[in-house]
Amino acid sequence: MTTRLVGDHALLVEVGSGAEAQSLHAELLRRRAEGSLTVREIVPAARTVLLDGLDDPARRAAELAAAAIPPTPPPARAAIELPVRYDGPDLAEVAAHWRVPEREVARIHAATEFTVAFCGFAPGFGYLTGLPDRYDVPRRATPRTAVPVGSVALAGPYTGVYPRSSPGGWQLIGTTDAVLWDHARVPAALLAPGTRVRFVPVEVPAGVPAGDA
Repeated sequence: MTTRLVGDHALLVEVGSGAEAQSLHAELLRRRAEGSLTVREIVPAARTVLLDGLDDPARRAAELAAAAIPPTPPPARAAIELPVRYDGPDLAEVAAHWRVPEREVARIHAATEFTVAFCGFAPGFGYLTGLPDRYDVPRRATPRTAVPVGSVALAGPYTGVYPRSSPGGWQLIGTTDAVLWDHARVPAALLAPGTRVRFVPVEVPAGVPAGDA
């Protein structure tokens, strides 16, 4: 674990993996909820967690450096279910990369429970983890200039859903009508770090069996 002071009231904690970052984030949220940590914002990323609004970041850095990161606690809330049509233009390319039929991509993806590791790129965009390492996929060699809103996509170890139309280089495997970002909703983002997510097929390709990934 590496800690870096950021300005007068913030601390950036860098850990060795995404799983450690998720565990640290969960532990810091627990401490804030119980009152042992006073902090304005706790922002996770791929392998870091930023704490902003600390009275004494140097003291907190020393405390964190001396403590072990506990395992991620079991989630308290039920998973959010997102309906999805596995109709993406890159479904065949992902199937070829995984060396499975296209219908098997849908089965594997829908059978997986995901967790929002962190958010970024665009308001409401969550980076979801859960697929085994063997299902990592590369980004497209040439990004699209416009990815349709609601596109369910893969890149590296992550699944994501585009909350609005934007450029992007992820592999598109499906589409959802779920509203990921609504400024009139509280909270505006449907997905937050730590949220469990399951994708529920709306139109399952013929021959897709039920089961676990």
